[in-house]
Amino acid sequence: MSQNEFSEGDLRNTGMALKHDREWDYELERIVEAVHERDAEKVGLQFPEGLKRRGPKVADDLRELLPENVTVMISGQPCYGACDLDTFLMKRTDVFVHFGHSPMKESEKIIYVPLFSNVEVAPIIEESLEELEGEDVGLVTTAQHMNRFEEMRTLLEERGYEVHTRRGDDRLTHEGQVLGCNYASADIDADQVLYVGGGKFHPLGLAMEHPEKKVVIADPVNNVVSVADTEQFMKQRYASVHKAMDAQKWGVIFCTKIGQGRWETAERIVEENENAYLITMDEVTPDRLRNFDMDAFVNTGCPRITTDDGPRFHKPMLTPGEYEIAVGNEPLEDLSFDTFHGTW
Repeated sequence: MSQNEFSEGDLRNTGMALKHDREWDYELERIVEAVHERDAEKVGLQFPEGLKRRGPKVADDLRELLPENVTVMISGQPCYGACDLDTFLMKRTDVFVHFGHSPMKESEKIIYVPLFSNVEVAPIIEESLEELEGEDVGLVTTAQHMNRFEEMRTLLEERGYEVHTRRGDDRLTHEGQVLGCNYASADIDADQVLYVGGGKFHPLGLAMEHPEKKVVIADPVNNVVSVADTEQFMKQRYASVHKAMDAQKWGVIFCTKIGQGRWETAERIVEENENAYLITMDEVTPDRLRNFDMDAFVNTGCPRITTDDGPRFHKPMLTPGEYEIAVGNEPLEDLSFDTFHGTW
C-alpha cells in the first residue's frame, strides 16, 4: 500500500469518524488469553495510521486486564496493510497484535484483529441496483466490510441476481475480498462487479485489472453509488512511461517490508540493464529518493507507491510492467495495472 494514501484500516477521510460514533471491538479477551497461554511478558500492538490515536487507550485497557509484569508496547512505524508488519517489534515481543487488517499469512505469534465496520450495507446495495445490468454480478469488498459479505450476497440474490464470488490467491484471507494490490477475487464469470466499500483506489484497480467488466462502486459509508472510470488514471500512467523512455540511469527500488518485496523482479531488471542500480528501502518516499542521481525509477514494492504517489516523485516512477514498455521490451498497448500475488 501507498505510504501516503489511506489504507483499509485508516478511517480518515472516509466519513466514518464524523458519521458513525462507535467503538471498535479490539478483542481484548482473546489477547489476554494468548498472553496467559504463552506466559508472555511483552506484548506489541500495531495500528493502521488512522487508528494510532486509539493505541494508548487500548494499551491502558490491556494493562488493567494483564499481570503487572507484562509490558505493553505500541509500534510507531507506518502501517498500511497486513503486508506491513513491524518486524523489529514483533521479534522483541511474545505476543504481537496487528489491528485493522485480515491475516495475509497465518502465524502463531501474530494475533490479527480485523476491526470490522458496523455500517449498514442494505441501503447502498438497494441504490446500486440502478447501475447493475443483467442477472449476473460479481461481488467483492474490503476487509473492513467482510463481516457483512453474506448479507450483501443475500440482498442481491433476493432481488434475482446470480451472485458470483471466489477467493483469490494466498494473499487474500476471505472469499470476495480485495486488497489495494490484489483483485484476484474478481476473476469471476460475470460482466459486472459490485464493489462495496469506501475509497477510489480499490474500484479503480478492479477496473484496470478487469477492463472487460463494469465496476459499480457502492460506498456504504458516504452513501454514494458510482461507476469506476479509468481514463484519467491511464493518461497519467502513459505520461509517466513516455517521460521515462529517454532515461539512461534507472533506480530499481526493492522494498524491505516483509510482505512487499519482489526480489526476483528487482534482481532480473538490474542483471539485464547495466545502467540500473538496486536501491533497498523500507519506506519509499519522494524525499528519500531525491538525492539519488537517477533519470527514472522502477518500484518493485507495493504497487500503490507508484500509482498513488507517482506524481510526487521528482523523476518518473514506474511499475515493473511499465519499465518493460519504457525500455522497448514491450509495446505501449500492453500497459496494465500492477498487482501483487503471494505472501512472504
